[in-house]
Amino acid sequence: MFEKSIYSNTFATRFEIYTIMSSGILKKKLRSFMHRYTFKFLKWRLKHMSDNQFLLILSAVVGFLAGIIAFLIKGAVHLIQLLLKSSFFENTENFLYIIFPAIGISLTVIFIKYVIKRQVQHGIPGVLYAISQSYGFIRMHNLFSSVITSAFTVGFGGSVGLEGPTVATGAAYGSVLGRFFHLNYKHRILILGAASAGAMSAIFKAPLAGVVFALEVIMIDLTMYSVVPILIASVTGTITSYFLFGLGVIYPFQMKDPFVMSDIPYYIILGIITGLVSAYFTKVYVFIEKLFEKIKKARYKFLIGSFSLGILIYFFPFFYGEGYEVTNSALHGNFGYLFEDTLFESMSENQIMVFILFIVIILLKVVATSITFGSGGIGGIFAPTLFTGANTGLFFTILVGSLGMGTLSHENFALVGMAGMIAGVLHAPLTAIFLIGDLTGGYGLFVPLMVVATISFATVRIFHKNSVYTIQLAKRGELMTHHKDKNILKMMKVKNLIENNFIKLKPDYNLKQIKEAFLKSERNIFPVVDDNNNFLGLITLQNFKNIIFDKEKYERVFASQIMFKPNVVVDINDTMAEVAKKIQTSGLFNVVVLDGKKYVGFVSRANVFSSYRRIIRKFSDD
Repeated sequence: MFEKSIYSNTFATRFEIYTIMSSGILKKKLRSFMHRYTFKFLKWRLKHMSDNQFLLILSAVVGFLAGIIAFLIKGAVHLIQLLLKSSFFENTENFLYIIFPAIGISLTVIFIKYVIKRQVQHGIPGVLYAISQSYGFIRMHNLFSSVITSAFTVGFGGSVGLEGPTVATGAAYGSVLGRFFHLNYKHRILILGAASAGAMSAIFKAPLAGVVFALEVIMIDLTMYSVVPILIASVTGTITSYFLFGLGVIYPFQMKDPFVMSDIPYYIILGIITGLVSAYFTKVYVFIEKLFEKIKKARYKFLIGSFSLGILIYFFPFFYGEGYEVTNSALHGNFGYLFEDTLFESMSENQIMVFILFIVIILLKVVATSITFGSGGIGGIFAPTLFTGANTGLFFTILVGSLGMGTLSHENFALVGMAGMIAGVLHAPLTAIFLIGDLTGGYGLFVPLMVVATISFATVRIFHKNSVYTIQLAKRGELMTHHKDKNILKMMKVKNLIENNFIKLKPDYNLKQIKEAFLKSERNIFPVVDDNNNFLGLITLQNFKNIIFDKEKYERVFASQIMFKPNVVVDINDTMAEVAKKIQTSGLFNVVVLDGKKYVGFVSRANVFSSYRRIIRKFSDD
């Protein structure tokens, strides 16, 4: 009846459909319809297809979707920029640079507040959070929210990139497919990793970099079980991107000057410099983020941030938007963008002014990016990092030449500088090497890429143990790493391991009542609490075994006299790593769990160990 009514064109049937929709019955029927056919498909799949085969198919699907997402985000941004720049006219362009970013950020804030009504997380950190804290589940609004908000932000000139939103959206589709097909946690995480690899490959047309990115940044384990789906998603994403965008790369690069061994000392110095710039980048990014967190009202964040960003772009238009044109110019050794449409255009022949503007572009790009985020914009940090790296490499060659220390290839050092910044800011040296090699075809500089990326990473690690993606997650203890033991402990929750089958005693219970409780209990430990369930202490059999049969003391000895305060307690908000450490150092088999001063229960050594073993068995079963 229901299926017939969908296709009927009679007025009565149309009225019936309207009535059903109005009453909410249609939604329930559609949901029931979907559940029924999903269940049939799952039964068929389990009968005819193994988990591994199904994961390979899903990997191709998420790779294809990632390519579509990359096309939509890029297309939306380019369309907005085309419409805006058509309204630019002589003598007012710089003033419009002040207005447009504010419009884009305001549209983003309005969309999030009144349409989504939920926070839109910044790309890759949101994916890492989903993996470590929400069992691979990402909210449904992420299927489209990052696409729209990043298009507004970047299209109107926000100084951020599109890579993070593309990865986040691709991962959201992976999460939804994982939930729809009832994948377990291990397979959901793998599909999220495959989707992230597909998105990175699609937006940069860099299939090898997509695979390495999933393994190094998203932190998917390096096993054959995980690599094959990630490879499939990465290749599929790249092919989809080629089909939609064409075969051209984002950063076209031709190696005019071959690599020579005599340049190695300069590449080593560049590695140190990009490491130091990366440390500065991270420090400023976190500092500005904290400044905006102190501003409680969103409208003040918007006003302060958008005004500051507009003024910055007014004086330095090269901070407008993603900055791909600037990065490409740097890769060709052309730094005319430093003066184009600026108030300093007449000073383009001044060498000192060239140095000053290079220092400005290197030091203030992260400020423009951080302000864009702080005021409410949504975007990625890959493009700003590449932007800063290309300018750092180019400036280095100009400085060396000006000091008479040699003649270096502008193009080669600008390219390798990009790898140094990716390795330093994102703590991803392998991703840096393969990303720059893939998207520029610059594998002729493989050795310099390795030298600079490795040294930059080693340098920045002196100052920061975590990247801009992971620094906040690490501080909250929410970061997954490649350390399997730590990851499993992060997946375990104290509240899920609490045991409550302990008889509670009051401080005024006498020895007779304590003895009766002992005879009833299966445990040999008793928490003592007051009338408000505040924890006071513990009583064990050892405390009263010498007097348990002394009837003369039944009415004279009380719980408050024989209880003791334990040296170690667990707070319900403690991480499992902290709990495991407390159990190990104390030597106790049962540790009391408190919520503030309130008694909650106990967590036992045996329960923690068995839960740990159960999880590790599940993840080791390929």
